[in-house]
Amino acid sequence: MNTRKDISIVVPVYYGDNTIEELVVRLQKVFFILKKDFEIILVEDFSPDQSWEKIQAICEVNNFVKGIKFSRNFGQHYAIAAGLKFANAEWTVVMDCDLQDIPEEIPKLYEKANEGYDIVFAQRTVRRDGYLKKIFSKLFYKVFSYLTDTSQDASIANFGIYNYKVINAINAMGDSIRYFPTMAQWVGFKSSKLEVAHGKREDGKSTYTYSKLFSLAFNNIIAFSDKPLRITVKFGFLISGISGISGIFYLIKYFKGDIEVLGFTSLIIALFFLSGIIILVLGVIGVYLGKAFDKLKNRPTYIIEKNINIEK
Repeated sequence: MNTRKDISIVVPVYYGDNTIEELVVRLQKVFFILKKDFEIILVEDFSPDQSWEKIQAICEVNNFVKGIKFSRNFGQHYAIAAGLKFANAEWTVVMDCDLQDIPEEIPKLYEKANEGYDIVFAQRTVRRDGYLKKIFSKLFYKVFSYLTDTSQDASIANFGIYNYKVINAINAMGDSIRYFPTMAQWVGFKSSKLEVAHGKREDGKSTYTYSKLFSLAFNNIIAFSDKPLRITVKFGFLISGISGISGIFYLIKYFKGDIEVLGFTSLIIALFFLSGIIILVLGVIGVYLGKAFDKLKNRPTYIIEKNINIEK
């Protein structure tokens, strides 16, 4: 009989060959103190380093560690989605592999959850990231909150503890674009925040370039909201209103004889401006149609090449 564990820990792994061994050891110590039955699910997102070899070695000597390897790089949030599919516990902790999410903070999250919450988000009040990344993160969440009509917090990422009801609801979502923090908020349930320490990156630097972050932001805004479409409609009405008022204004001037020579420059400027607006609107509509087309193809959001210690 496949009994449910007390806690599952889902960890997406990319460039983690220098950190995952320490992460597993520290997690093991944490749950030895908690005296809870646990499992660790390491999802390797086709990392170009030796992460999978390290995961294989860990799984061989620890049957409580499960390893999943993707057939190619699908992205962090797809790795989280794969881990959640195989999580079998009353509570699930999601955390990164770079040790910036500190394992020793998990007991605090678990204790808070036992006060009657289904979700406890880890809130990083002091982030150990670069200045530009902090600025970009705050800007992203402000824009994301506005365009999706949701309340997003730049101090909250993936790290947190989630009841199995929350995980089941997230797994049931059929979104082809996966972004875990927003999905965790969208499903609802009783939630809270808890301030936690944020560790420094133990190895290398973030693999999220600014182009990747921009792409992530753009895709998630399109996936979670149709507000950009509604904004373009409002903008179209605004341009039409301004054009109508301008037309009436110049028509009056024409009948009064105040216009002797029609302006070529103003005509060209107006033509280019309105053409740009039309292209912009068509582009936004095209993006949404493209996402709908991707959904209709019904391709899997990720492909698992190998797995270890997973009951089939």
